[in-house]
Amino acid sequence: MMQPAHSTAWNDSPFSTSTTTAVLDVPTSAHILRVLDEIDYGMLVLDAQGQILHLNHLARHELASGRVLVSHGNTLMGRTTAYSGQIQQALDLCCRGQRKLLMLGSSDRELPMAFIPLSHPLETDSPTVLVLLSRQRASDNLAVGMFARAKCLSPSEEAVLMGLCRGLSIPDIATEHGVAQSTVRSQIKALREKTGCSSIRRLLERVHSLPPMVPALRVITPLAHNPTEYVHP
Repeated sequence: MMQPAHSTAWNDSPFSTSTTTAVLDVPTSAHILRVLDEIDYGMLVLDAQGQILHLNHLARHELASGRVLVSHGNTLMGRTTAYSGQIQQALDLCCRGQRKLLMLGSSDRELPMAFIPLSHPLETDSPTVLVLLSRQRASDNLAVGMFARAKCLSPSEEAVLMGLCRGLSIPDIATEHGVAQSTVRSQIKALREKTGCSSIRRLLERVHSLPPMVPALRVITPLAHNPTEYVHP
C-alpha cells in the first residue's frame, strides 16, 4: 500500500519527531547549571529538611555575606533564630504543595525569598523546593551597561542612568557627580532623546525590562561548609 505523501514529507523534514526529540535531549545537567549561573537572581534547591542540593553563584555570594542567610552543615538557616523558624515554616508549606514569600531582614537590607515546590505532595519522589532570592539592583545588571552602549550614551550619561536606577534624585546625582542640577537635567534630556523614552518613568521601565544578565567575570566566594564540592563552569 502506498504511503501518503504528507507522511513521507514529515518524516524527512528537519522537524520530524525523532529530530525534535534529539534536539530536546541535547541539554545536560551541566548546561542547566551554567544557565542558572547566568541569571541575576540567587537560586537554591533544598530538600524538605533544608539541606542545600544546589545553589547558583549569586546565592553563594548571599550566603557568604551572612547578612540574612547562613549555612550550617549544608543546611540553609537564617542569621537569627526567628529567620530560621520562618524558613522552616516556608519549607513545610512547600512540602504540602503551597508557595510562600518571605521578607527577611531590616528595611535597609530586606531580602525577599520565594519558596516554590518542585514536586507535588502526592508524588513518590523526595520533595524538593526552589528558593528564589530577589534580583540584583538594576544598576548591577550587565544588560544596563550594554543598553547604554547600544544607545551611544556618553560616560556621564551612563553614570546618570545608573544613578536613576539606584533611585537617586536629580539633586543627589548632581551632588554625587559634583555638577549643577541643570547639567543633570540636560543629561537626562539627552538620555530620553537617545533612548526614545518620553519620560524618566518610561526609561526606567525599559531598563527594568532588560534581560537579567550577570558579569562574565566574577569572583566565586567559597563557603566554609563545602569549599571543594562546588565546581563552577
